[in-house]
Amino acid sequence: MKTRAMLALALSAAAVAGCSTTMGGSAPIDVTRYHLSQPIPTGTVAVQPVAAGPAGPEAQLYVDAVAATMTAMGFTAAPESATADYLASVDFRRTDRGQVRTRPPLTIGVGGGSYGGGVGVGVGTSVGIGSKTRTVYASELAVQLRRRGDNTVIWEGKAMTETLGAADGTQPADTAAKLADALFKGFPGQSGITITVK
Repeated sequence: MKTRAMLALALSAAAVAGCSTTMGGSAPIDVTRYHLSQPIPTGTVAVQPVAAGPAGPEAQLYVDAVAATMTAMGFTAAPESATADYLASVDFRRTDRGQVRTRPPLTIGVGGGSYGGGVGVGVGTSVGIGSKTRTVYASELAVQLRRRGDNTVIWEGKAMTETLGAADGTQPADTAAKLADALFKGFPGQSGITITVK
């Protein structure tokens, strides 16, 4: 009877462990774009941070990621903004959204035993050690594309995601590249519609 109770407890614990999920390094990316519903031919583009935005190495990562993505789309980097066909203004935000504790692994051990002169099964459970506290960051990339000739905004978009600090693929350079790729996916995209890019 005691062995059956222990077996039931172990199977219950295994079911809980199988249903639980560990939060991955990054979540899907929500992307929204707005444009004039007119063709946007490729040309030369000067990619620069917004004047009022954050400065420093991390800001440059986002500028570089947007420039690399637009180059892959067929745009050409302009040596200076005065000669560019387009001006792309890049803004980003990375904010601390709090902390989460990841669950430790759950292990189940099965061993042999004996009772009443026969052979039985002894079942035990053990909880693993190794849970971690990680910070959740909300990252947002916004780009505004203007025609330099008349300063008209012809396209703008925003991409947002959440990442777990210290997880694989969540360094600022990785996040910047993922947001830029998602933002320009299917450029120019459907205006006014939010899509989710995984």
